[in-house]
Amino acid sequence: MSKLPIISGEKAVKCFENMGYVIVRQKGSHIRMRHGSDKSKKPLTIPKHNVLGKGLLKKLVRDAEISVEEFNKLL
Repeated sequence: MSKLPIISGEKAVKCFENMGYVIVRQKGSHIRMRHGSDKSKKPLTIPKHNVLGKGLLKKLVRDAEISVEEFNKLL
């Protein structure tokens, strides 16, 4: 099992955009994303921080319904 990387919010947004998520709106430093084609996937809220917490990143990957390995490949 591979580990989650330490990344910024902006890098996470780019990664999820590669998966088909689109930015719906932004309020302050929080970016709201929704999957373009698969509406059954949960929307994601990603803070534009320099470093995302491990728990938050784990939750985002889980909500996007992908594995940690798949997420690392997308980076």
